[in-house]
Amino acid sequence: MVQSLWNGAWIAALATGAVVIVLIVWASIFHRKRRAKAELPPQVRYNLPIEILYTVIPLVMVSVFFFFTARDSETLARVSGDAPVKVKVEAFQWSWRFTTTYKGQTLQPVAGVPVHDYNQGPQLVLPANSKVEFDLSTDDVIHSFWVPEFLFKRDVIPGIPEGNPGRKFEITTLDKRGVFAGRCAELCGVDHSRMLFSVKLVPQAEFDQYIATQQAGSAQ
Repeated sequence: MVQSLWNGAWIAALATGAVVIVLIVWASIFHRKRRAKAELPPQVRYNLPIEILYTVIPLVMVSVFFFFTARDSETLARVSGDAPVKVKVEAFQWSWRFTTTYKGQTLQPVAGVPVHDYNQGPQLVLPANSKVEFDLSTDDVIHSFWVPEFLFKRDVIPGIPEGNPGRKFEITTLDKRGVFAGRCAELCGVDHSRMLFSVKLVPQAEFDQYIATQQAGSAQ
């Protein structure tokens, strides 16, 4: 959905730019002053049809952009509440703490410290092609939870109480395994650039094994 909205916006912008460039070139070639004609061309004070045209067209364009953006934003912000995996994300200066809940079992938090390489930061393990609900919180300043491969990010704002829908979002993870970089996308302090983490996507069976291993480690 995000990719479609992005592509549509770029296509519309490029088409508009092409039309504007053609009009500029056309006016430059066919409406320049001729040396043989020293007199001024006819001076027109108002051209009501043209003025209406260049007022209505931008309004229509902005309205179309607004419609598709509002439609997709509403869908992207919807949280069903039935995601099998729920992750509490705590942002702090300057790292992350992830607490995963799966089938009613809450694992021990995974916390990190500022690092220069995302592979050295805290790692969040999730199943591939699965619905995941995130609950974002912070106690210091505004951060932003961003995994570029997910094509989605959300600001982490202090002061939003637990249970408020503004803290949550839901995605379906990519249908492939791999380790993907994550970072803070909001300037939050001196070590902002080192506020890195990773997300590891694994098949469902491997995720179940990971959960069992973590639960066993917690019990010990």
